[in-house]
Amino acid sequence: MEDCFSLAALPLRRTDGAAGLRACSRVTERAGLTLSEGEITRLLERRAAALRDTGRVEFGEGILPKLIYAFYDSPWLAPDHYADTLAELQDLFYYYKNESLGRLTDDALLAAMRKAFDGPAQGSLEYLGGTALDRLCRELRGGEGDADDDG
Repeated sequence: MEDCFSLAALPLRRTDGAAGLRACSRVTERAGLTLSEGEITRLLERRAAALRDTGRVEFGEGILPKLIYAFYDSPWLAPDHYADTLAELQDLFYYYKNESLGRLTDDALLAAMRKAFDGPAQGSLEYLGGTALDRLCRELRGGEGDADDDG
């Protein structure tokens, strides 16, 4: 067993995913939302930390491009806090992906997050993470409700 290694010990190259985020930024620019090179680097570093903290392994670009396309036209996103909001949404995604016990696909979780973010959370990340998604995952674990509830 000494020959085994931990995937968590493998460094995430800073270029992994950067090109995809630049492409996303060109699309979201129409909505007034862009990411600087520094923000892209910080988001990728935050991704690595979130994956490590949740014990998840991910290959390729990760969830950020899908998350960006799912949220960029939300009326609750503001240019001044765009990168910080994406970082928090990414953290919530990975946390609740674990909490859902694999019962939600990435797309279903993103759709539930967006519906709750624009609906009852009214752009509040605290409400989204502390109430809406928590309730959804409790219902999934308990077999109550439906993944399409208001969140």
